[in-house]
Amino acid sequence: MPGRRKLTTFNRGRAIAWLHDGVSKCEVARQLGVSHSVIVRLNQRFQTTNNVEERPRSGRPKKTTPREDRFIQRQALQHRATTCKVIRGQLREATNINVSERTIGNRLHDARLRSRRPAVRPLLTQAHRRARLAWSRRHLRWTRRDWAQVLFSDESRFNLYHSDGRRKVWRREGERYEDDTVHERVAFGGGSVLVWGGFSLHQRTPLYHVVGNLTGQRYRDEILAPIVLPTLQQIGPNAVFQDDNATPHRARLVNDYIQQTGVVRMDFPACSPDMNPIEHVWDELDRQVRANHQPPRNLLQMLQQEWQAIPQAFFTKLMNSMRSRCGELERKRGGHTHY
Repeated sequence: MPGRRKLTTFNRGRAIAWLHDGVSKCEVARQLGVSHSVIVRLNQRFQTTNNVEERPRSGRPKKTTPREDRFIQRQALQHRATTCKVIRGQLREATNINVSERTIGNRLHDARLRSRRPAVRPLLTQAHRRARLAWSRRHLRWTRRDWAQVLFSDESRFNLYHSDGRRKVWRREGERYEDDTVHERVAFGGGSVLVWGGFSLHQRTPLYHVVGNLTGQRYRDEILAPIVLPTLQQIGPNAVFQDDNATPHRARLVNDYIQQTGVVRMDFPACSPDMNPIEHVWDELDRQVRANHQPPRNLLQMLQQEWQAIPQAFFTKLMNSMRSRCGELERKRGGHTHY
C-alpha cells in the first residue's frame, strides 16, 4: 500500500481533472502514490463543496478559555522573572483549573512571549536616570562636527583565558564530557592585563598598559600629561575630553590638573557605559585577539597590535551613532538603551 495519505493542493486538482477525463480512481491513486480511499474522499468532497481544499479541523480542544489565556499572559508581563510552575499555581488558585506547565508555556508562546536571558546592565537609581536624561537633552542637538571634537576614553581589563558565556558546541546525547565538547578554563582567567585607550573621530591614542592599581596621581602623570593632552591638541582648540566617574578620574589632584591645563571635560553621567562608544571598541578588540591569536602568548602585545589594526571606519561608525544614542536615551527617560 502506498505510504503517503495526504495530497498537496496541486495534486488534488490533478486528481479531479483526471477523474473528469474518465480515469479510474484506482489509476489516479496509483499515479499519485496514495491509497484508493484518499481519492474516493477527495471526489466526494469535490462533489459536495466544489472545492478541493480540506475542511477546517477542530483538533484537540483547549483546556483554557480566552479569559484564562489573558490571565496567564498578564501574570508573565507583571512578573517578568516568574516561571510556568508559579503561573500554573496562580491559575489553579484563581480559577480552579489544573493544567500542565507545558500548557502554560504554549499559551505564552501564542502571545509571542519567550523565556530569554535578561540583558545585564548597571543598576540605575532615580538619580542616575534623571542625570542621564538631562545629559541626553543637553547633547541631543549636537552635530557630527560637535562629536568629532570629543575624545572618548576608558580602561578595560582583558583575561588571557575567558568565556563570555556565548560559546556553544554541537554534541550528541552522551557526549557532554568528551574532549571536543568540553570548554576548559583556567583559574582567575590565567592572568589579566589592564589597558587604557581613547579615540575620537580622526584620532586614537596609544593603548597604554596600566601596571598595578591606577591611582589619581598615576592617572595624571602617566595618562593625562603624556597621552591625553597631546591628543587633544591634535584634535583642535575646541577639543572635549570624556572620562567616566571612576575614583582615580575624579581625584582632587586630577581635577586641579584638568583646571590648570584648561582641558574641557565632558560632564558624563554615572553608570552610563552605553553612552561611551569605546565599550564597543573593547568588545571588538577582544574578538580580534581571540580570532587571530589562539591562545595569545603575549596578551599585551596582541592587544596593542590589534588596537592599531582596527580600521578607522569602525571608530567613525561609533562616533556617528552618538546622536542616535542620545535620542534613544531621551525616549527611554534616562533608562536602559540597547547600546
